[in-house]
Amino acid sequence: MTWTTDNQKNLMLFSGRAHPDLAQAVADELGIKVTPQTARDFANGEIFVRFEESVRGSDAFVLQSCPYPLNQWVMEALIMIDALKRGSAKRISVILPFYPYARQDKKHRGREPISARLIADLLKAAGADRIITVDLHTDQIQGFFDGPVDHMHAQGQLAEYVRDNYGTDNVTVVSPDSGRVRVAEKWADSLNGAPLAFIHKTRDPLVPNQVKSNRVVGEVEGRTCVLIDDMIDTGGTIAGAVKVLKDAGAGDVIIATTHGVFSDPAAERLANCGAKEVIATDTLPIGEDKQFENLTVLSIAPLLAQTIREVFENGSVTSLFNGSA
Repeated sequence: MTWTTDNQKNLMLFSGRAHPDLAQAVADELGIKVTPQTARDFANGEIFVRFEESVRGSDAFVLQSCPYPLNQWVMEALIMIDALKRGSAKRISVILPFYPYARQDKKHRGREPISARLIADLLKAAGADRIITVDLHTDQIQGFFDGPVDHMHAQGQLAEYVRDNYGTDNVTVVSPDSGRVRVAEKWADSLNGAPLAFIHKTRDPLVPNQVKSNRVVGEVEGRTCVLIDDMIDTGGTIAGAVKVLKDAGAGDVIIATTHGVFSDPAAERLANCGAKEVIATDTLPIGEDKQFENLTVLSIAPLLAQTIREVFENGSVTSLFNGSA
């Protein structure tokens, strides 16, 4: 379906199969419908996609989240982009709420790939003109794509929830490592200048998803600690950080993350780590098997819908962050 303005531009929203609920929520925010399509898998794993309406001359927005199995959904997005390009779409914007392979943004040792750059190259080769994403693992990934990248931030929604439910008088913002201190500084500003702390940790580069948290740097005793991170995968890092904070005398610990990957056994770890609440957004689908009692999921759909509207109307995406993005 289309949304038409005076200059006769046509906005069309397309959804991959990875997270249809999010696409429907975005469509509802925009007052449009998700364009119908046929998508199926062949017996050998090949993916087929065909759109049921003409896309010629449209301003096409392809929304594809990338949960497990991530590689399948990446390939489906590339096929959708190719189908739009061959269907004569005027402009193709790809919305990746969770950018795949974002953790592989540089070489740590010799003979390693930079897979985040490879994803950007694949998107460009398929025909993408623009990327819209949320809370990249590192900001420099924006430079991997040869075209506009709208890097959106869920911090506003997450921080607003913290302010409304916990106030700001006795809050300390905690980074899970020294590398995210700059993000923590932005959080502190949004929480009325809350003090900062960070967890000093070590990681074995040969063993994925295993981190040893050592000690907390900063004053946390008796304070409500907001422990932030861009993603939680297996939950080992965050669970270890909660223990360090509790051992240092922290009061309530609130975990705030944008991307709830929640690979097993994350749900069990987070439910039993001692955190009072875990706040995440729905950039990735969080099924019943990944949910637990103290989990709160906020919708990212309003932010994505506002971004689509600004891009479609040639407005300012930066205005969504009061000029501070």
